[in-house]
Amino acid sequence: MLSDIDKSVERLRNGELLKEKDVKQLCCKVREIFIEEGNVQRIDSPVTVVGDIHGQLYDLLEIFKMCGDVGDINYLFLGDYVNRGFHSIETICLLYALKVRHPDKITLLRGNHESRVITQTFGLYDECLRKYGSLNVWRYITESFDYMPLTGLIEEKIWCVHGGIAQDAKLLDDVRALNRLQEVPNQGEMCELLWNDPDEVDLKGFTDNKRGVGKVFGQDIFEQFVHNNNITHILRAHQVIMEGYRALYKDGLRTIFSAPNYCYRCGNSGSVCEISEKLDIRVRIFQASENQMKNAQTKIWNQNPEYFL
Repeated sequence: MLSDIDKSVERLRNGELLKEKDVKQLCCKVREIFIEEGNVQRIDSPVTVVGDIHGQLYDLLEIFKMCGDVGDINYLFLGDYVNRGFHSIETICLLYALKVRHPDKITLLRGNHESRVITQTFGLYDECLRKYGSLNVWRYITESFDYMPLTGLIEEKIWCVHGGIAQDAKLLDDVRALNRLQEVPNQGEMCELLWNDPDEVDLKGFTDNKRGVGKVFGQDIFEQFVHNNNITHILRAHQVIMEGYRALYKDGLRTIFSAPNYCYRCGNSGSVCEISEKLDIRVRIFQASENQMKNAQTKIWNQNPEYFL
C-alpha cells in the first residue's frame, strides 16, 4: 500500500496539484530536513548534478527518465526550481516530496529565484493565485526557501553553487558561517553566491554585474578560490547556455543549464553532469520534452469564478 508521500509523488508526476493542506504539510516536513543541512552540504559520489529547472515539470521528468529515479541514484540540484515555466508548483512540490521520501539521495540548493521578491515578479506568485485562489501556498513554499542549503561539496573536491564565488567569502568556512535563514538579500555574500557570474574574457578581480544584482568574477578569483579551498572544480548554474553546458578556466568551472527550450521559445539544449565515484565528470545533453507544455492551464482547486481571481 502506498504511503501518503508516495501518493503525492505519483500525483505530482502525473502533473496533478496537491491539496493546499498537503502542500502545507509537505513544506513543514522538508523544512525539518533542510534545517539539519549545512551551508556547505557534504555530497557523496556518484551523483548527478542538475541546473535550473524553472517550472518545466515535464523536462524534469525527462531527466529522471534519462538518468534514473531519485532513490536509485543520487541527485544534486543547483537551484531555480520555480518561475518562468507553467508548472512551478508541481515542480517544487515533486522535488520536496522526493526529498522527504529519500532525504539522503537528493540535495536541493537555493537559487536566486527561491525568493519572495523574485517569485512575485516572475511567475510563482501568480501561479499560486491562479491555481489555488489564494496566496497560502505561495507563503508555504517561499517560507521553506529560507531553509535550503546554499552550496554543496562533492567528496571535498567539487564545490557546487547556484551563482558563483562571493567577494567576501574567500574560504568555504566563510560560507559555513553565513546566516542563511532569511530572504535573499540584495547584496553581500549570500546574495553573491546566488547571483554572481564568471567572466568569459579577461577580467581581473570583481566588477558589477549587468544583471543589476551581484558581481562578475575573473579567472584569477577562480584560481585563488580553488587553491585556498583545496578543491578541483566548481559546478554552477544560473545562466542560459544555448548548448546546455559551458566549461571555462581550463574546464575547472562548468555551467549547467537544465531547462531546455527555456520559456518555451529559446530553443536551447539542456544538460546534466554525472559525477563518478572517481570524480570524473560526464556531461549529458538533452532536448525539450514533447510534453513540455502539457496541462499548461491547470484548473484551480476552489470554485471561485475567474473574474474573482
